[in-house]
Parts: sequence; structure tokens; C-alpha cells
Amino acid sequence: MSTASLTLLVGTRKGAFTLRSDASRRRWRLEGPQFLGSIINHVVQDPRNRKTMLMAAKTGHLGPTVYRSADAGRTWKEAKKPPAFAKGRGAGAKRSVNHVFWLTPGHASQKKVWFAGSIPDGLFRTRDAGDTWEPMNGFNEHPNRKNWRIEGPPGGVMTHSILIDPRDPRHMYVSLSAAGIFESKDGGANWGPLNRGIESDFMPGKELEYGHDPHCVALHPLHPDRMYHQNHCGIYRLDRPADRWTRIGRAMPRRIRDIGFPIVLHPRDPDTLWVFPMDGTTVWPRVSPDGKPAAYRSRDGGRSWERQDRGFPREQAWYTVRRQAFVADSRNPVGLYLGTTGGEIWSSRNEGGSWSCLAAHLPEVLSVSVAEAR
Repeated sequence: MSTASLTLLVGTRKGAFTLRSDASRRRWRLEGPQFLGSIINHVVQDPRNRKTMLMAAKTGHLGPTVYRSADAGRTWKEAKKPPAFAKGRGAGAKRSVNHVFWLTPGHASQKKVWFAGSIPDGLFRTRDAGDTWEPMNGFNEHPNRKNWRIEGPPGGVMTHSILIDPRDPRHMYVSLSAAGIFESKDGGANWGPLNRGIESDFMPGKELEYGHDPHCVALHPLHPDRMYHQNHCGIYRLDRPADRWTRIGRAMPRRIRDIGFPIVLHPRDPDTLWVFPMDGTTVWPRVSPDGKPAAYRSRDGGRSWERQDRGFPREQAWYTVRRQAFVADSRNPVGLYLGTTGGEIWSSRNEGGSWSCLAAHLPEVLSVSVAEAR
């Protein structure tokens, strides 16, 4: 068992909070808020330099921006040049960033590189640890872009699930909600769709190259040819070099179905993953099915699923979990942490076997990430 403490970085609709644990992960202390009143979409620690953290925020007076901390979150400084579309050229000339939505550290070999996804859908890169950002025009001004986009979520089409192959910094994946999953093998200069096999119930046609709504996509860090994703239309798995996704959510209980936002992978076992289903019936209530929240775990790559609800409310609990608000740590046994639309933080120290509430009465939780001790 690790003797180091653990910190949860929590982004909410009204500010950023932290939860700090002891080494046992039994006792937690809530701290904050920072940036009270601001929309905090994502807060992420740099695994290459654990003192560094980046925060994607939308503030009342500064608008969408990125903050950087060099002292593990004690103080923050705004980026000199936040993400923005290229002006006076191409598709970006007609768009402006409304939210910085997603943050991903670059490859281990690229110490100060980060990537950001925005609303509306854009992709950006920094080479100086978050101080200045540049648009990635191979993505933002793709010649086939007009065919990618469909009408997106109420908040706008968003770029998320920016994934870097740990074997090759030039191999990247990016997802758009709603449009689909895209792959680059040359560091972002060129992009192609990776959507074969994905169902799209809300679009005409059986096999669409574009027009999909991936909610969250994950690549296993130790087995990067194994990918999973939670979609508007099910749960899927892909084993590269294949390029056709398989809907593994068909094995979920029929009354629960396989609709949700987040998907979380076991850090060491590519066959183990978790989802948090929501009611995705015709009217899309976006609440826990029947008001009875639960995580579901598969330990065989999606061939079967088990319900994990011990500790959650048994009834009249109508929250759900956003795509960035469910995460695993790297401890043994693995700890799981999720934040709800009702402003609660829940944790499990035994890989989902039982759950306890760490904090309540927060604003709506948009993201939860794990920060290891320095």
C-alpha cells in the first residue's frame, strides 16, 4: 500500500475544490473554493512534473481561458495567450472559443506540451506548459470539416477525449460530440475518421463515416491498442489495428441499457472497466435509471457486467455523472472517484465494491481528476 497522500481536483459550475486524503484514503479534507463563481471544466495535474497543474475555466470577466499553477495548486496565473482560433483565415475566422473544455498532457517525451479541446469544436496546443496556446489548424480547418459536424449538445459541439499513444507522440485521437472519433498519425497535421461499427440512432443510415456522438473515449495506458468508449448510442470496444468498433454494451441489463457519459479503465488490467449508466430513453431524462444510481463493472472486456451500488442511495437519487467526473487512481486496490450533477463526491477504495460520500452540497460537478503527491 502506498504511504503517499492523494488529492482530488474537482471542477464545478461555480469554482474549483480539492479533496485531500491520508495515505489510507479513509480520511478526506475538503478545501476551496478557488475561482468562486467561475465555470471550471477541467483541472489536471501534469504527470511529468507533479507541481504543475492546468485549469480550464470560464470566468465572468475574462471569458474562456486557461490557468497554470507551478506550486501544486496553491497559486494560479492566467495564460498569456489562451486558446483561440486563427483569425483572418479558414473556418477559424468565423469562430471564437466559448469554453476551454478538455485538457490533456502531451507525450512523456514532450515535457511542456499540452493539448486543449474547446466549445465550439477546436483543438489547441501549448509548447510552454500552458502559457501560450496555438490553434492546430490541421484539425480546426480540415477540408472535410463541413461534413463532420451535426447539431451537438445544448452547450455546443465540443472537442474532448484527446488521447496520445504512449508509444508515439505523433499518434493521436480526438473526439467531437457530436461528430465522431478522429485519428492522426502525423502529430495533428492530418486527420481521418475512426467510426466504423458505431451506431447512430439519431441519424439516417446504417453505416456513417461521420455523425456520431462519442461521450468519452479511453485508451489503456499499458495496452494502447485497446480502446473503449461510451457513446450516445452504447458502449464500444476496439482492438487495434482493427478499425471497427464492437458494441459491448449489449451485455448490460436490458432495463438499464448502455447509455451514459463517463468510462473509466483499470490502470493495470485492460479487461476491467467501469461505466455509470443514465436513463437514455426516448425523452433522454439524463438521470440515474429509476432514481437508483449505480456503477457497472466489466472484468472481461465487456462480455459481462456487474452492478456496483453498495453505499449509494437506494431510491430517489436522480443525479448522474458527467464525462470528466469519474476517475480511477493507480493504487492497489484501485480507488474510484466520481462527482455528481447533484454536487456530491463519492469514492470507493475497493474497485467499486462499496461507495461512500466524501463531500456534499457542492455546485454541479463537471470534472474530477487525481493528483498524486509530489
